[in-house]
Amino acid sequence: MTDRPRVAVFRPDDERIDDAVDLLSKLGAEPVPDPMLAVDPTGATPDDAQYVVLTSKTGVELAAEAGWEPDGATLVAIGPATAAAARDAGWTVDIVPAEYTSSGLVERLRGDVDGARIEVARSDHGSDVLLDGLHDAGAVVTETVLYRLTRPDGAGESAQMAADGALDAAAFTSSLTVTHFVEAAAERGVRDAAVAGLHEAVVGAIGPPTAETAAEHGIDVDVIPDDAEFEALAGAVVETLDSP
Repeated sequence: MTDRPRVAVFRPDDERIDDAVDLLSKLGAEPVPDPMLAVDPTGATPDDAQYVVLTSKTGVELAAEAGWEPDGATLVAIGPATAAAARDAGWTVDIVPAEYTSSGLVERLRGDVDGARIEVARSDHGSDVLLDGLHDAGAVVTETVLYRLTRPDGAGESAQMAADGALDAAAFTSSLTVTHFVEAAAERGVRDAAVAGLHEAVVGAIGPPTAETAAEHGIDVDVIPDDAEFEALAGAVVETLDSP
């Protein structure tokens, strides 16, 4: 390990990757920024409903830029970052679940939404857990895809580093970042070597669904933070690196 451990981070190539690099640097790590997500807006906006569920800061920002307003709907944000973006847009956030996951949101709404119409506005890679769970709770559920998530051209520097044994840690922020990492490694012809390299590194996953996807690809996860936020993930990864 180098004096400053090399930590790969896979946030989209915008202010989020810049903020992640700054945070990891302050925590004493050497960031390896390798954006694994690119945002392709669809131009759609959420449909009218009694409840509108927004699952990401990106979705909020795109809806706000398109001029959408809640118009009396009960606004649900899946986590504090999404809620903060919604408040920045001038909207009132009515519900934030205690657990910032699809299953946590279903549990929060279960019992309150039987017969209600719920609009879920998110990316094209949203979990079926949310839609199925709300259906099972008796809601009439619609979904609008606000943006598509793709893998940027040239992604995969961190996969090559992992294959070369030059990566000390990786911080995966969604199931899709795991999938794109593995795909990028495969395109470079180093898939097995990259996965083996991660076995020698500290691997962090932002939540259980991301950890499950990693396991499906043969990647062992060492740490999952209590809060599904990047700040908590970065702190947990660096703390684990510092542990004897």
